[in-house]
This record gives sequence, structure tokens and C-alpha cells, in this order.
Amino acid sequence: AEDDLLQTENAYEQRDTGQGLQRVQPAARTTRAMQQLLHLTQTKCGGWVGSSLIHLGDSNVPNALMFIDKYSQVEHILSPILATLDALPDLYQKDAAIGKWLDSSFGGVRQLRKAILADFFRFAFDGSGADNFFDAGSCIDGRLTSAWNWCSQLPSKPFYVAFKLAGFTSFDGQFQT
Repeated sequence: AEDDLLQTENAYEQRDTGQGLQRVQPAARTTRAMQQLLHLTQTKCGGWVGSSLIHLGDSNVPNALMFIDKYSQVEHILSPILATLDALPDLYQKDAAIGKWLDSSFGGVRQLRKAILADFFRFAFDGSGADNFFDAGSCIDGRLTSAWNWCSQLPSKPFYVAFKLAGFTSFDGQFQT
């Protein structure tokens, strides 16, 4: 990514991308590396649902630095979800009232874990969160947009209280246990 950004022959254009004034610059090396990784993933999975488009050097992901920043956010999305899933058995065992609530509301810890994961995998990659299908859609970048959209809707989910009981505060890297 640094080579793409610093290559003197790789000029950039400053323009309004709809996300403010951005330095839009092609990133051939980063794009090629991502296409290779995507192809390897598709081959290992035996199939693919959705578009294989990788936005890079356009209005959605203006340059390689924005690409790195955008995808470094994946940890901020997954860590609180995983921490909640991991905390549920202890919550169940340490507090009888919480255990009773988990049983009556969700059918227990195992069912709640399944409900959280099913909801995440169903709605965090559905093309939601942008103004149009091209920008969100099922492209690689759009899946991240949809995941952030899912995060923004967590307070409306039936299992939000379980996240709070597990110490969830936000998706910005803060998590209390």
C-alpha cells in the first residue's frame, strides 16, 4: 500500500467523493494483492455469493491508505461480538437471575449465541448501509459498510441487553469486563 501511495508516477486527484474532499489515487499493487487473496478465498470456499468487486482508488475507497484504515476496522466490529459470545456462559453460571432470563428469553446460552451469529451473518453482509447497491451492495467494501450498519442497529436487537450485561460499551475498541 505504501508503494502505491508513494510512487511518483502514480498521480492523485483531489476531489469530492461524497465523503468530503479526498485524495483519489489508483492503487495497482494493493488491488492486485487483494484480487489474489479474494481468488484464493473463493477457490477454498468453492463458491461465492455476491460481487467480487473491490473498490480501491474510486469514490468509495479513494486510496490505499483509506483501504488500510477501512479494513483495520474489522477488529473493532468482531472483538465486541466475540467478547460477548465468550462472556455468556459465565454470565449464565454466575448470576441465577441472568441465567433464568437467558433461558426464558432465548432458550439458553447456546441458542442466544446462535441467534446473535445468525443475525450478524444474515444482516451484516446484506448490502445495507449505503445509498445504492453499487456503493453497498455485495462488493467487498459494501460488506464492510453493511457490517457497520448492523453495528449501528445493535441497540434495536432483542439480544442487546445481553451485550450490555457482557460489558459491551461500543464498537470503537472499548470493552469492559
